[in-house]
Amino acid sequence: MITDRLTRDLYTEICRIPLIDPHSHINPHAAAAKSLDDILGYHYYTELAHSAGMSQEPLGKEVPPRERVRAILEHLDRIDNTAQYSWFLEIAQTFLGFQGQSVSGNDCDALCDAADRQMAQPDWEEQVLRRSHVEKIFLTNDFDDPLTGFDTRRYVPCLRTDDLVFHLDKPATRERLAKATGIDAIDDRQLRDAVGKLFQHFTNKGAKACAISLPPDFEPRPVSSYDLGLALGELVTGSEDVGAKRTCASGVFWMLAEHCREFGLPFDLMIGVNRRVYRSGVYQGQDLFDQRTSLIQYAELFNAFPDVTFPISVLTSVQNQELVSYSWIFPNVVTNGHWWYSNIPAYIVPDSRARLQAVPKTKQIGYYSDAYKLEFILPKYNMYRRILAQILADDFVKPGVYSEPQAIALARLLLRENSQRIFGV
Repeated sequence: MITDRLTRDLYTEICRIPLIDPHSHINPHAAAAKSLDDILGYHYYTELAHSAGMSQEPLGKEVPPRERVRAILEHLDRIDNTAQYSWFLEIAQTFLGFQGQSVSGNDCDALCDAADRQMAQPDWEEQVLRRSHVEKIFLTNDFDDPLTGFDTRRYVPCLRTDDLVFHLDKPATRERLAKATGIDAIDDRQLRDAVGKLFQHFTNKGAKACAISLPPDFEPRPVSSYDLGLALGELVTGSEDVGAKRTCASGVFWMLAEHCREFGLPFDLMIGVNRRVYRSGVYQGQDLFDQRTSLIQYAELFNAFPDVTFPISVLTSVQNQELVSYSWIFPNVVTNGHWWYSNIPAYIVPDSRARLQAVPKTKQIGYYSDAYKLEFILPKYNMYRRILAQILADDFVKPGVYSEPQAIALARLLLRENSQRIFGV
């Protein structure tokens, strides 16, 4: 609840800015939820409920969706202190007509019935988009996605490249690449041709970015065609050699940066995720950050590609100062949103404040939803907008640094105009 008049007025105006959401996991063929199970199946709720004592049995595919929802709702009283709980409560109140101030297992049938009724409406997707005031949403597309059957002016394609960099040793990945490009990439030249075809396909379909999530020990470096060919050749023959995998990963990553330069695409880097730390965790609830990561590992990349823009997301608030410093110095490094474990107010507040005090305002992408369903865009962005309004009021308007219109103009840069310019949408 915002009680300060200035902050409330700024928040009201900020909410009028049409959003460009520069990173999501929305499926454009099923963008909105079809049931409450689609909402509570978001990994935040399954992993928090599991962490708070829920077994994984209710998450089994054979469990009826309503019973799965009931099991999670029965554990919400253990996580009602979290930001993620507040997102769900806002979804229930805004989209499902829920009147209460807390949700429990007793509300299961009423909420499921309301969700089934509301989400079955033929224009539900349009209703959610309109209420969320979002104009464009960036997707996360596999490299072999045909990118057909949806409006790419609304749902903007983005080439996700994790599999190309880290999984070319798997026959299934190479088969997918061959099917998508018509090229059996078994040497460096063929691989370059295949990657070029992917970029051509994606840009022809309206893609505006290339993206990848990166482990903490990755350090990109240029690899000669000869060395890349040798490494790829080893992997094609079934080698498990760690050195060959690393050489291939570095070589393919560098090749992607070269294609970003050629095709004029920003290269989104999401840095620091350590996969499968909690091996017994729920689906998508196994990965954590790793503080061994430093952006010095990417300095050679930033120096080598001054004409490629790198929107950077870091997984920890601890690393935010380093990101701020790199964005301060490097013209091609841009701060990008508040990712995953940093996406709660306790971290967003100081991280945003530091960026606004130190980084040129034209080099900041304020927020992205990272949403899997459209319904999450509104509560997540509202969380950020409230924080932004408070910072603008306390740090800019009250001290006389900016007028209220100037503060709103800054918010418009962070929520819309910087993304328009950086990604060319």
